[in-house]
Amino acid sequence: MAEPLEPVIDLEAVDEEAQEVAARAARRGFLPIQTNWFDRLFIAIYIAVALILLWMRFLEPAGVSIYLCYVLVLVLGAVIIRKG
Repeated sequence: MAEPLEPVIDLEAVDEEAQEVAARAARRGFLPIQTNWFDRLFIAIYIAVALILLWMRFLEPAGVSIYLCYVLVLVLGAVIIRKG
């Protein structure tokens, strides 16, 4: 009894498919670097800390509530993570 032949794999088609998948995976955002979701989360947290510290130094003594800053940080973080 003859053994069954393995199917022939077209390497050119596999390479083209891999290039299409890579092109779909590369997303474009407003950040000037290519990032994944974790990079964007890190950037959002870094900006949030800086914004809160600046807010506490300059705006809170003037009477502007820190809670407004927290809302701004949450919105900005969501935008950076989603569209960055």
